Amino acid sequence: MAEHADHPAYPVGLRLSGRHVVVVGGGQVAQRRLPALIAAGADITLVSPSATPSVEAMADAGEIHWERRRYEDGDLTDTWYALIASDDAAANEAASAEAERTRTWCVRSDNADAATAWTPATGRSEGVTVAVLSTDAQGRDPRHSAAVRDAIVEGLRDGTLAAPHHRTRPIPGVSLVGGGPGDPDLITVRGRRLLAEADVVIADRLGPRDLLDELPPHVQVIDAAKIPYGRFMAQEAINQALIEHAKAGKAVVRLKGGDPFVFGRGMEEAQALAAEGIPCTVVPGISSSISVPGAAGIPVTHRGVAHEFTVVSGHVAPDDERSLVDWAALAQLRGTLVLLMAVDKIGAIAKALIAHGKSPGTPVALIQEGTTAAQRRVDATLATVGERAAAEEVRPPAVIVIGDVVAVGAATLPNPAE
Repeated sequence: MAEHADHPAYPVGLRLSGRHVVVVGGGQVAQRRLPALIAAGADITLVSPSATPSVEAMADAGEIHWERRRYEDGDLTDTWYALIASDDAAANEAASAEAERTRTWCVRSDNADAATAWTPATGRSEGVTVAVLSTDAQGRDPRHSAAVRDAIVEGLRDGTLAAPHHRTRPIPGVSLVGGGPGDPDLITVRGRRLLAEADVVIADRLGPRDLLDELPPHVQVIDAAKIPYGRFMAQEAINQALIEHAKAGKAVVRLKGGDPFVFGRGMEEAQALAAEGIPCTVVPGISSSISVPGAAGIPVTHRGVAHEFTVVSGHVAPDDERSLVDWAALAQLRGTLVLLMAVDKIGAIAKALIAHGKSPGTPVALIQEGTTAAQRRVDATLATVGERAAAEEVRPPAVIVIGDVVAVGAATLPNPAE
């Protein structure tokens, strides 16, 4: 192959479905390469006297055929592609020579210059395969190729690298995307990618607002709190907006704070869409009930302190007839209580918990605007939390944590507000 060394490789995608592929050697290289060949639908024969446990499991599962012996001349007959990766130098040379004679594309793990093909650094994202090869034949750098691949794939996955569809577009419909607790870096990879592909985004006030600035100019962004759709209740107006834009053939993202199904009315929206026959995708989000305490240095569970945690909506006071919460039962739990939407009701909630037996000295933390640059934490006890919340002018959005876990991380993780 020395006479070809001065020229870069010609990139091509091999379609190996149903075609014979031979792998010589059952070690770590084969273990890494075999899953992709299996996924490509290749008819794979492994020639090797031994194999790693993972490779052996592939053979046991019938994903590959294993010839438990050393390479022999003729093993590449009627083969489309060969991967030579054994620790037997003589066998590798012989197999490579056979591949050259039979004009079989051949990759060698021990000597790339002697091969007729190279394996690119590959990655996949939403139906796209990214393959990176170095164009410098004299100075191939696999780590650099892998780094380039990783940067491209990560950009496609998180939406920071825009790649609009032209021949095909996403199927019109609605994606209910949980945006996480507020920090734009805490949205899921899938959620960010769907945002990058959206035509219309209907956003909550508590969603990751910074991500909206990254959207292309053609994307219509609608504030869910200001939808002018006549005399509807707020949720009905949102449902109607989702339906109308989806029926107009748009790819719609409903961007919500936290998780769509944790006090987010996501199921109401999914049901409204289903009634109209509109496709709906649910993308879970990181719930503020866990992430915000964590960002403030509070574990909602901790060995020897709390073996359970309960997430409760506090938007209805304990003495309100509409309340569905059994506050008496919650007061008897030894674990952690996490309250959402409870800032203006925390005084009444604390009194109810104390009245039902919860210790007045139970530690409480209020975390306002958790995970954002404006995050602050206010500590109190169950007896003082109502007064403290008022005195410190704690405002929504805030997550309230009640329980001994509040004190666990105090000496380990600093309060971000300090």
